[in-house]
Amino acid sequence: MSAFGASIYALIDGALPSASRVSPSFDALFLALLLTCGTVVIGLAVVILIFLVRYRAGSPAPRPPLRIPPWKLETTWITATTLVFLVFFGWGAAIYARMAEVPDGAMMIEIVGRQWMWDARHGDGRREFAELHVPVNQPIRLRLTSEDVIHSFAVPAFRLKNDAVPGKRVDTWFEATKPGRYPIYCDQYCGTKHSEMNGFVVVETAERFAAWQARAGTGSDAATRGRALSVRYGCAGCHSGDTVVRAPRLEGIAGRPVPIENGQIVMADDAYLRDSILLPNQHVAAGYAAVMPSYACVVPEGDLLDLVAYIKSLAQEQPARPAP
Repeated sequence: MSAFGASIYALIDGALPSASRVSPSFDALFLALLLTCGTVVIGLAVVILIFLVRYRAGSPAPRPPLRIPPWKLETTWITATTLVFLVFFGWGAAIYARMAEVPDGAMMIEIVGRQWMWDARHGDGRREFAELHVPVNQPIRLRLTSEDVIHSFAVPAFRLKNDAVPGKRVDTWFEATKPGRYPIYCDQYCGTKHSEMNGFVVVETAERFAAWQARAGTGSDAATRGRALSVRYGCAGCHSGDTVVRAPRLEGIAGRPVPIENGQIVMADDAYLRDSILLPNQHVAAGYAAVMPSYACVVPEGDLLDLVAYIKSLAQEQPARPAP
């Protein structure tokens, strides 16, 4: 990198810290694109100024006819700009593919956006609001969703920005490389207090993160909370083993193929379990009547995540029993 390029890069890093594994690649692409566009703009501006002065009205400068056919000039210009575009496209696609592929062994954290705060749920039951503690040099997998409207989870220092969409779970990841506190913003207008939907990612060393875990203690994990919610919302009244209502058992259903009434077979993954709660008539299990009411607009997004986690925790308890 030239001295000028290094100076620009240092200026960018000083204004916006680079604190994740992918941010150097992201910044290099941005800097290369900035310098290329700047060079083209400045070069064209210089040529235009020279022509304005040299070939102004009344200028004695010679004006011989072009020796090169115009179509050759146009072809050369179009070919050159297309090649440059393809270089940047390939470079950007490679970075995007790297950002989309979650590394193995990443720590899972679920993020629920709601007006107007971020709800972070760790796998061990800890919950944080408007703050997220993570260890340094550890890949973190975020599963984003929203409880009301579209939000956008953005951490500029990590070059991270992904939408949190109602009814959809979006996976993204980051790996922080520098301890510190880095702002979280919502980058999608979401209502009157959109500007207040902020927070911080607190990146700590492994020792300090372990100390934070010890101070914070552990809360009920998602499956335990989901078990209590299944009673509160009446799920156990129909889907438990001793009920008289003919409804599919929850034990052993998660992660297995389920025959449905139209003859198809669907996999009971997270999306199926979620739809079975919110849109129960979409995939009615074979042998059962479509009598379950919809829980859309009844079960908040956070409770829905816990209910799905509870059903998944029953996957190995006993095989799902077929309809009588």
